[in-house]
Amino acid sequence: MKYTKFVGLDVHKDTVAVAVAKEGWEVAESLETINNSLEAIAKLVRKLGPAENLYFCYEAGPCGYGIYRQLTATGATCMVAAPSLIPRKPGERVKTDRRDAKKLA
Repeated sequence: MKYTKFVGLDVHKDTVAVAVAKEGWEVAESLETINNSLEAIAKLVRKLGPAENLYFCYEAGPCGYGIYRQLTATGATCMVAAPSLIPRKPGERVKTDRRDAKKLA
């Protein structure tokens, strides 16, 4: 399968920070912060293009697998990553939602 966009999601109870890396790009760009709701996520998938060409990734956390189920039901591919497996630069202490989303993308 050929993916055209890689989407990183930093998921929280009320919001989701979104970053996108298009095929061939070396650096992801921060896109927006959306509400953590079924409607907002469905709108994001429609906005980014055909679901079959999208690869989503977000960190496992207390929000569960609802987003995973919703994204895979649309035909998109989704991976839920363990937070401990996400690479971090030495000395990088400041965590921001946008930075985390970019790393995931």
